[in-house]
Amino acid sequence: MNDVPAPFSHPVEAEFARILDFYGIPWEYEPRTFVLQRDRLGNVTEAFSPDFYLPDQDLYVELTTMLPNQIRHKNRKLKRLRELYPDINIKLFKRGDIRALLLKFGVEDYGAMMENEL
Repeated sequence: MNDVPAPFSHPVEAEFARILDFYGIPWEYEPRTFVLQRDRLGNVTEAFSPDFYLPDQDLYVELTTMLPNQIRHKNRKLKRLRELYPDINIKLFKRGDIRALLLKFGVEDYGAMMENEL
């Protein structure tokens, strides 16, 4: 459980954190950035920071509210992360997954949260 409010970049992330807190599930917000690509000089040209890390499950969680036809780049990053870091466990929660989760936990204003892309 996290006692300090994180500067979430999207209301869905804040709601996800509240659900985790309610169930006493420890979490960290964007604790690690994975390098996905470097240029010929070794400078990082592409990186990925999953939204949450659940230490008890050794699981990273990425949330996206993008429409299905717009998440190609996020899927590509996840595929690259899995290639470079095969021991990292990561789960992508897509728009429909998030909607179902929010409905299950009684979040009635989920529609407004889903308007802005994450």
